[in-house]
Amino acid sequence: MSLDKVCMLFAVIALGNVFASVARAESPLTGEMKTIDGKAVDLASYKGKVVVIVNVASRCGYTGQYAGLQKLYDSYKDKGLVVLGFPANEFGAQEPGSDAEIAQFCSSKYGVTFPMFSKIVVKGAGIAPLYKTLTESATPAGDVKWNFEKFLIGKDGTIIGRYKSGVGPDDAAFVAAVEAALAK
Repeated sequence: MSLDKVCMLFAVIALGNVFASVARAESPLTGEMKTIDGKAVDLASYKGKVVVIVNVASRCGYTGQYAGLQKLYDSYKDKGLVVLGFPANEFGAQEPGSDAEIAQFCSSKYGVTFPMFSKIVVKGAGIAPLYKTLTESATPAGDVKWNFEKFLIGKDGTIIGRYKSGVGPDDAAFVAAVEAALAK
């Protein structure tokens, strides 16, 4: 066998391994989570939609992003977007309230209508399986650094983007990524 054919064979094998590892990437849209009002929801029910998963807090410098997340949801929900909010208290104890208090705050202060979930752990001991998958599978991988970090999930359930807290829901690149995901 010629050197060119051997190189091509190795390239095909390597490319196949890349595709296989992508195909094995675990979707974060698995398992059951409780909504902020205590109802069980199977996350797999969101497959087929573009999903923004965001850890939220009521007493954070980024809390104003609730308004932008709601606007994003309102603008694109009829096209297949859903925003899922997950209150967490790991960063500066900025989400100390109960689920009922958080729901009241989000509703009265920001008019939040996108799905909100029960408070969870997004970093460290007791991390929720959803966030374990998100932080291990996203690029870049690693712990959530602060409140309002966003993960963009494609219609097929795979993670297609990770956005730091400082990237607002109205950021042009973020909105463009949402629109591109919806167009697929």
